[in-house]
Amino acid sequence: MSKITFDLDVMRSFVTGIELGSFAKAADRLGRSTSAVSAQLKKLEEQVGSPILRKSGRGMLPTAAGETLLAYGRRLLELNDEAAAAVRGVDLEGWIRLGIPEDFGERILTDVLGRFARAHPRVRIEARIARNATLLDLITSGQLDLALTWDSGITTPHSEHLRDFAMHWIGVADQPWHAHHSSADPLPLVALEAPCLMRSYATNALDRANIPWRLSFTSPSLSGIWAAVAAGLGLTVRTAVGLPNHLRIIDNPALPALPILGLSLRRLEAEPDVAVQRLREIIVEALMDVAGSKVEARVDELA
Repeated sequence: MSKITFDLDVMRSFVTGIELGSFAKAADRLGRSTSAVSAQLKKLEEQVGSPILRKSGRGMLPTAAGETLLAYGRRLLELNDEAAAAVRGVDLEGWIRLGIPEDFGERILTDVLGRFARAHPRVRIEARIARNATLLDLITSGQLDLALTWDSGITTPHSEHLRDFAMHWIGVADQPWHAHHSSADPLPLVALEAPCLMRSYATNALDRANIPWRLSFTSPSLSGIWAAVAAGLGLTVRTAVGLPNHLRIIDNPALPALPILGLSLRRLEAEPDVAVQRLREIIVEALMDVAGSKVEARVDELA
């Protein structure tokens, strides 16, 4: 049986289409026609020997084979892009100051720093994990070159919106919580010390729903929040990013709906140097695989 050699251009079309939720968008980003991308997907299915996409309502989702191919495709493209960056930037030197929220510290920071260091060992990164308000202050005052921040209504000169995340009520996996409307039994809320964007969203949502609440625990760090929620001290509001396995999203109709929260990457300079730009690219790529809403490609975008 002959071995399969995947075409990385074809693989990039497949992975990009899934991640963008649209193969038409993938075609536009990659500078191809939708018919060309469709032909690439057909070629990929022929190589695999089974369907890699299935219909789901008005859209398409990966089959079991497609999910497996997607995981390997991401790894193949990551290694390809890392090799290309290393060859192009073999003499790259410099110093980059990066700021990132606690939510992404464990998942994103390890991946990003590892990939960047392998490709550009002569560039030093000074990374800082901090609260959102602190990161905004640092990028505004020129103490960071790049800052990944939640959108809080504060604008900075050089920023780009990356993606949106749903906020959720988070609680203990084995202890159901219910919203109580009695002032004698207000909902216990676990939150970061003020100012905190998600704390404000939580209290505003509860107030609008006329649900009484009390702060049962506050902490200056996210690790303290997770510990307090795990101990059963109350509910908190966060995104699903970095959610510990022993906690869960509380899907209770008695709890008020929460808005979508945007994530932006802010730059100190309008046109950063090559090292900063390469780090930005790696951060954007890493965020494509972070837990969030499930993407779905529409059937008519595959034609």
